[in-house]
Amino acid sequence: QGLPTFTLVGLPDRAIRESRERVRAAIQNSELEFPQRRITVNLAPAHLRKWGPGFDLAIAVAVLAASGQIPPDSLDGCAVCGELSLSGELRPVRGALAAAIGGRDAGHPRLIVPTENASEAALITEIEVLGVPTLARLADVMHGRWQPEPPPRQVQPRPPDSAPDLAEVRGQADAKRALEIAAAGAHNVLMVGPPGAGKTMLARRLPGILPPPTLEEALEITQIQSAAGVGNGRLVSERPFRAPHHTTSPQGLVGGGSMPRPGEITLAHRGVLFLDELAEFARDALDALRQPLEDGTVHVMRRQRAISFPARAMLVAACNPCPCAKPEDRCTCGPLERGRYARRLSGPLLDRIDLVCQVDPVPLVELAGKPAVSSSVEVRKRVVTARERQHGRLAGSGCTCNGEMDARLTRRMVRVEGEVRARLLSAAGRLLLSGRGHDRVLRVARTIADLDGRERVEARDVDEALGYRVSGWDELAA
Repeated sequence: QGLPTFTLVGLPDRAIRESRERVRAAIQNSELEFPQRRITVNLAPAHLRKWGPGFDLAIAVAVLAASGQIPPDSLDGCAVCGELSLSGELRPVRGALAAAIGGRDAGHPRLIVPTENASEAALITEIEVLGVPTLARLADVMHGRWQPEPPPRQVQPRPPDSAPDLAEVRGQADAKRALEIAAAGAHNVLMVGPPGAGKTMLARRLPGILPPPTLEEALEITQIQSAAGVGNGRLVSERPFRAPHHTTSPQGLVGGGSMPRPGEITLAHRGVLFLDELAEFARDALDALRQPLEDGTVHVMRRQRAISFPARAMLVAACNPCPCAKPEDRCTCGPLERGRYARRLSGPLLDRIDLVCQVDPVPLVELAGKPAVSSSVEVRKRVVTARERQHGRLAGSGCTCNGEMDARLTRRMVRVEGEVRARLLSAAGRLLLSGRGHDRVLRVARTIADLDGRERVEARDVDEALGYRVSGWDELAA
């Protein structure tokens, strides 16, 4: 009882506070009655800050249920999510797939969302999704007067011929081999070479040789894109490829902000994060990637709340060998300038790179020659076969490929004995490899053996992995 007021408590942001006017107008324009009484909406738990217009529909439904305009029993086991317009129409919101997953995990068998979000939320088959166009129609659903059609489960079609083909790249056999190994084991790659040598061209053909995501991975990718507002409501069929500009801030790369949002490495989850002109990125932005590259997650602390974003992405980077980026016969950079340029990349970041390859200019005669024999389709078949071997070996460990293994799992899954072990330790001592570098060499060697269809890691696998570990970049930075 009391004078008519509409109060929101529970740390709402500005968008939620403004929902009072949207809810009032939507209820009145839907030929429903807005109660002229004292109304208090409690967004529990009270210590957790809330933001976004997705609470509009829940607030409106609560007001209608409290005023007896819809039966409260009809809301049992029902979750709602959506934004309201002044006319009473339901507008789509971000994160409908996440809302469906949250409703399922909370034990709610039904979810009501705007019609535009219904197909996305329907990707979770364990929950009944109802797509409702207006608030008036929602009241009809609660009274049993109307039932919407089941939303279709849409899968984003994969364009068969639009992806660039690896066969279009002339020469660069060493870099192509490095990309094949990286795709097979989800390893990080750094390509060093002058402008025009083909680094960006190679990197943009990497998605064409990656295996398609599994259903679980596709749901993860779709959920992230939905929450970030970059998806189209369909289940993705391709792994993401993100290529941010070198002026991107640390928050843009790893996420954050006053209202924490996922960064580029999260948007590239289960896909590729391509950093072109790596040495031009801000040092603090690159160093912010060190922990996500190691752990596969980003932990952000904002307003006394810890948020974790998934960040299991392949890092593919490219940079020039010196500041002037001219051919070697015309380069005017001295050792001091080269060293200063190389030191833009910290040692801990370089230690997390599995494969480093030199991309030299291709002779003009070879550029005008015939295309390469191996196409993206052929390389992809080999990569898929190698991934299947890894999936069977790592079943039950929480990892899906060699690049995701930690130090303990690496030593258990990658066993090298006798001469191979002595050879690896001798080379690691000469090259001053860290413990992390030693383990990453083992993972790359394991991937090379998987590509060849062998269960045992041999000396040639270790030698090839060590060859990609040594680049000369570390000597410049020293």
